[in-house]
Parts: sequence; structure tokens; C-alpha cells
Amino acid sequence: MKKSLEKIRCGITGHSGTIGKEIIKSKRKSNILFYKFRGDIRIKKDVRDWIKNNNFNYLIHLAAVVPIKEVNEDKDKAYEVNAKGTRNIVDAILKTKNKIKWIFYSSTSHVYSSSKKKIKENYKTKPISYYGLTKLKGEKELQILNNHNINLCIGRIFSTANNSQRNNYLIPDLKKKIKDSKSKIILDNLNHYRDFISIKDISKIIIFFLKNKTKGTINICSGKKTKLMDIAQIIAHQYKKKIFFKINNNATYLIGNNNLLKNLFKKKISNDLKKMIFND
Repeated sequence: MKKSLEKIRCGITGHSGTIGKEIIKSKRKSNILFYKFRGDIRIKKDVRDWIKNNNFNYLIHLAAVVPIKEVNEDKDKAYEVNAKGTRNIVDAILKTKNKIKWIFYSSTSHVYSSSKKKIKENYKTKPISYYGLTKLKGEKELQILNNHNINLCIGRIFSTANNSQRNNYLIPDLKKKIKDSKSKIILDNLNHYRDFISIKDISKIIIFFLKNKTKGTINICSGKKTKLMDIAQIIAHQYKKKIFFKINNNATYLIGNNNLLKNLFKKKISNDLKKMIFND
């Protein structure tokens, strides 16, 4: 009789976000048992009780305030969730002496500054946004775990696209503006270049890291440059609308070097933007 694989018991924060939902789906095809965090990441007791009272050995930490618009509208909340919430996880792991063996932290390309060259993991961090600053602070909080025999994997995720992303993200906001507009459409602040990777690929990569107990800081990206104006054109074409652009800012670049990722994750990473925006 074939012996069944032992379940991987993994805690997960941010399970209701687009990446979290996609990761949770993977349990249907794998031997992973997820323990969802349902409290407030800003409340130490909520975090401590969750880690103390559940029997998981691995942890995927996704919970964060992500949309730049939301972060800038309430910087105090963003810092409380992204930085102090991560510190609450670190404190809970250490104080409860939980059997956590490995933790994945979803960081961001925003910890880097704009660069026309593809950005490597060892580039100096200089956050391009306040969001990036809060996530870099989270990275630094987690480094404490390296002194306690807990393996840490930091995934610096570049731009994401998904048909089910909620409002306040670039693509759903562009889709709504272009689709609903009844007059001349003029778009600004799109003179920027980003590196897009699908939510499905991000999910597969994180699950791969979990199963292989991958360590270190790794860019999660396609390594391909996309101009934000081109995304607007794809959307406008889909809705048969004509758009115009106002160039009123200097271009910024966040394109990742993904050689390290490709050496670990051998599968193809898609950069099909039309599929990501409308069908993913």
C-alpha cells in the first residue's frame, strides 16, 4: 500500500488577498494544510494566540496594506500593518517558542529606487515609495529570526496583474476609468516602466519555495519591461476607446533581474499582459 505524504502544516496571513486566495487554491492539488490568520495583525494578542494555539511549522506572511493610494492616504495604518504587524509575528514566534522552521515574507520591488538597469537582489535598498519603506522595515524586523535557526525567505514581488484585483490597484482603476468614460479620456502619470508577473505565477513560486524550504532574498518578477502607457492601450483596445496621454513627470523604472529565481524555479514565467488583465 502506497504511503501517503505527510501534510505540510503552514500558517498564512493575508489569505483573503489576491495572492493569498490563489495560494489557498493550491491545497486542492497538494499536501499542504493551511491555518488562516483571521485576527488583526496590529494586535499582539491576536497574533500570539494564533501562533501559540495552532500546530503549524511553516508560515507565509502576506498581510499588508499594498495599494499605493491607500498607503499614502493613511500612512500610520500602513506602517502599523506592514512594519509593526510583522514585528508582532516575530515577537510571537520567539515568545511562544513555536516550532516554526521556515517563514516566507512578501516584500516588494518598491524597496529599490528607480534604475534603468535590471535590479539585482544585492542592489542597495532605497525605497521608491512610502509603501516600500514600510515593507523594508518589515524585512529588517524578520532578520532577527536568522539568529534563532528559523529559515527566512523574502520574496521581493514586482508589479502584479490579475482580472480579479480590487479597486485602488493600477489595472482595475484604469479599466474602470476607460470603460466608464463617456467623454475624451486623458490619462497622466503613466510614463513609467514596470515588471509585471501574474498572480498565478507568484502563487506557484511561493508554493515552490515552501515545499523546498528556500532561503534568502529573491526577486519575484518576469524580468521584462512594460510601459504603463502600453497597458492603458491594451485596455482601451479591448473596450474600443480612444485615449490620450499627458506627460507631466519623469519616467521611473523598476525592472527585476530574475536570474536567481530562474535558477531555482525552472518553469516558464508568463508576461502575457492581455491574459493577466482580462482572463487570469
